[in-house]
Amino acid sequence: MTELFQHKARKRFGQNFLHDAGVIDKILRAIRPRPEDRLLEIGPGQGALTEGLLSSDAQLDVVELDKDLIPILIHQFGSKPNFHLHQGDALKFDFTSLDAAPSSLRVVGNLPYNISTPLIFLLLRNAGLIRDMHFMLQKEVVQRMAAGPGGGDYGRLSIMVQYHCRVEHLFNVGPGAFNPPPKVDSAIVRLVPHEVLPHPAKDHRALERVVREAFNQRRKTLRNTLKALLSNDEIIAAGVDGSLRPEQLDLAAFVRLADKLSDQPVAE
Repeated sequence: MTELFQHKARKRFGQNFLHDAGVIDKILRAIRPRPEDRLLEIGPGQGALTEGLLSSDAQLDVVELDKDLIPILIHQFGSKPNFHLHQGDALKFDFTSLDAAPSSLRVVGNLPYNISTPLIFLLLRNAGLIRDMHFMLQKEVVQRMAAGPGGGDYGRLSIMVQYHCRVEHLFNVGPGAFNPPPKVDSAIVRLVPHEVLPHPAKDHRALERVVREAFNQRRKTLRNTLKALLSNDEIIAAGVDGSLRPEQLDLAAFVRLADKLSDQPVAE
C-alpha cells in the first residue's frame, strides 16, 4: 500500500484492524460466501475480509464510517462490479434501502466494541431481512449472547438475541491478530434468525420492557424489580416464582411475563 493510502487506527472509532491471514481465512471458511449471496459488511476497515468476500463473486455492500478509509477501499475494490460502498454510520443505516429479499441478507463485520451491542439490537429489529450474521466481537460479549440461565453472563443481551436467533460461539481470537492489538480477547459468533420464533411474544416491546426492568437490578427478586409493571399475583399467574432472581428465568418464562403485561387493560 502506498504512503497515500496508509491509515492509522483511530481510537474514537474503536478501530483494531485484523491482519492475521490465518484468522481471516478461518472467518471466511465459517461464512462460506457463494456467488448467489447478498452480503453486507459493516466496518470493512482496510479490507481484510472484504477481498475474500468479493472473490466469492457475491454481491457485497459495505458500510464504513471513517471518511479517511473511503479512498483506501475505492482504490482496492472500486473497480469490482460486485462492490458497493456506503459511507456513513451503521447505527443510522437504513437496511431496507438495500432492497434485499426477506431472509436473504448475510451480515458480516469486525465490529467496534463501543457500538457492538446497540448495532446488534438494531439488526435484530431488521431480522426479517437477514439470513445469518457473522461478527468479530469482544469475547465477553459473545459469552453473554450465548449464555444460558443461572450464570453471571446471562442477561438482557442473552435473552433478546436468543429470542430472535440461534447463537453459535465459533472460536476465539487473540489480541495479536489485530493492529493495534486490543486489550481484550475477541471471538467470532454466528447468529441465525429463527425461521419460526420458538417463544413468540404477543408484543415484542412488552418483552423488551420486562427484560430491561428485570435486569436493571439483577440481584433483587422479580417481585421487586418488576413491581412497577406487574403485581406479585400477576407474576404467579404467569407461572413464575416472584422470589426468583431474573438470571434464574429462561426465555419462555420472560415471554409469559411479557404476555401478562400485554394483557393488562389500557388506561383510559
